[in-house]
Amino acid sequence: MNIHVTVVYSPSPREVQEIALALPSGSTVAQAVKASGIQALLPALDLQHALAGVWGRKAALEQVLRDQDRVELYRPLKVNPKVARRERFAKQGARTTGLFATRRAGGKAGY
Repeated sequence: MNIHVTVVYSPSPREVQEIALALPSGSTVAQAVKASGIQALLPALDLQHALAGVWGRKAALEQVLRDQDRVELYRPLKVNPKVARRERFAKQGARTTGLFATRRAGGKAGY
């Protein structure tokens, strides 16, 4: 009996590579990635150190797949989101973001 899975990878924002596969029952995440041939499409992808997930949850490469699973390969972050937020806030300034962006006429700063 075969199971149907989809392997998905996004090499850059707004670009998605999606490959549908039919694999034998008991196949793992690693076998699905290898069968997808995504390494040939994206030679820069390092499968030994790639993070993988099934339906948005982190998964080990040895995890057994079920029918209709979606295997996702995650690219590494270029910037830590916390650092990016701090830098953006510092550049914009406290008076132009969040609660302090708009003021009532005649009101004090921050109210």
